[in-house]
Amino acid sequence: MSGLFGGGSTTSAAASNQTQGDLKSDVPLSNPPTDSISDLAFNPGQNQSDFLAVASWDNKVRIYEINGQGQSEGRYQYEHSQPVLNVDFSRDGTKIVSAGADKSVKVCDLASQQEIVAGTHDQPVRTARFFEAGGNPMVVSGSWDKTVKYWDMRQQGPAATVQCQDRVYAMDVKGDLCVVGTADRYINVIDLKNPQKIYKSIQSPLKWQTRVVSCFTDSAGYAIGSIEGRCAIQYVEDKDASSNFSFKCHRDPAVNNTVNVHAVNDISFHPVHGTFSTAGSDGTFHFWDKDAKHRLKGYPNVGGSITATAFNKTGSIFAYAISYDWSKGYQNNTSSYPTKVMLHPIQGDECKPRPSMKKR
Repeated sequence: MSGLFGGGSTTSAAASNQTQGDLKSDVPLSNPPTDSISDLAFNPGQNQSDFLAVASWDNKVRIYEINGQGQSEGRYQYEHSQPVLNVDFSRDGTKIVSAGADKSVKVCDLASQQEIVAGTHDQPVRTARFFEAGGNPMVVSGSWDKTVKYWDMRQQGPAATVQCQDRVYAMDVKGDLCVVGTADRYINVIDLKNPQKIYKSIQSPLKWQTRVVSCFTDSAGYAIGSIEGRCAIQYVEDKDASSNFSFKCHRDPAVNNTVNVHAVNDISFHPVHGTFSTAGSDGTFHFWDKDAKHRLKGYPNVGGSITATAFNKTGSIFAYAISYDWSKGYQNNTSSYPTKVMLHPIQGDECKPRPSMKKR
């Protein structure tokens, strides 16, 4: 019986062809930001259209509505007084939180189009995420002031503060799992049911600076991406430690025994299949299956560094931002460098995990 991929046997050329994805159906977001894009977030609310929030170094958060054909329209925007570094939707899709270099955490109510300063830090705020505590939406933020703070919109001042080892560089939340990556490669795991203490702290298995942390869809673990073209898969509990591994990615082929290595700028997990993407300074993105330890698809260079990625709630759209990430310093920040967001429709088996093979 021939399977999804035709006959039972394939040549290696055909096999490599199957792992090469194409960008021909990708469409640009209309009216993108005017400066580098720091973060992308889709709304999770089940009954709504797809809304995409885009945070930028031009100090703005822009919210777009995207229809089934990938056409987009700007719906609302608001500002910080300095670059916006991170953005997230509340679980019901009605609010947005943003983290700013202006040291503030802002929450915008999309229905009333009003935003408030939900909290402040002593240094720029690098990350912010919504989570639920007893059915009440709350915000957790991480800053270069070496703290993680919790904000309840019904009260003034932080509901709690957790001191970290160093500046917060990356953070993600899924369910009750909060993972915080700091300078000096510390990774802190917090159980949001007991948010005032660090549940577990490790040093990243990757030897270079942490660029991104991203929680598995089932909250059992997280992925870490570093500036040195490498990704680690880590499970929270020690009993699963045998499943931890790391792999190289976003590296150019060797030339004269020298390999150009690029930063992994973002990692996004597919909401349905639990597979994930990596995207990097090299201008490529890839889809991976962590359980099969296998690359599903790789894509051609998109013409600039990919700074942020996100799947929509059904996993049918993969958004990626192309903009300068300063990975090559000041001299490469030219006016001709692209700044745009592309919408890639997920087709067929692009993000589906490999059929599970029985262990020998």
